[in-house]
Amino acid sequence: MTTGRGHTVLLVPVPELEPFARDRWAHYLASWISRDPAFTHAHITALAPYLPDPTAADLAQVAAIARATPAFDYVLREVEELPNGFIQVAPEPAAPFTALTEALWDAFPACPPYAGEYAAAPHVTLDQRSESVSVASTRALLGHLLPARCRADRLELHWYEEGNCHVLADWKLGSASV
Repeated sequence: MTTGRGHTVLLVPVPELEPFARDRWAHYLASWISRDPAFTHAHITALAPYLPDPTAADLAQVAAIARATPAFDYVLREVEELPNGFIQVAPEPAAPFTALTEALWDAFPACPPYAGEYAAAPHVTLDQRSESVSVASTRALLGHLLPARCRADRLELHWYEEGNCHVLADWKLGSASV
């Protein structure tokens, strides 16, 4: 399934911000743009890094968590900059995302969110501060996309590798796996 050079991420796709996110990826990391039409560059991470080579039993555990998690609505509204310079937008409410991350981490304790390096605060990464990028310039680029009224209705397993980003699995929230 994997080559050993990439990594897996469990995430909730955010198609409402896909045009913006794909453009930013193309600007910074063109070789990481996915050719997989199901791949969504805009996302809220549920658990990363995840297992590099999940087994059928691991995937069944993820499917069970997805089935037990009802789909929910959220809004992306406020662009903010973190102390590390990343510019993001957090979902409102954040609690359903936090609960999903906690359920996945409980099931896979060897996979702490962000390898334990950062707080597991739900967000969509938009950009990084630089001489030409600020919260104001990011808001301007987003234009009419915010506020975005969104629905979290699926959990996806993505493979990230330069030149080979793609979806490995997809589960509907609150229903049988797809």
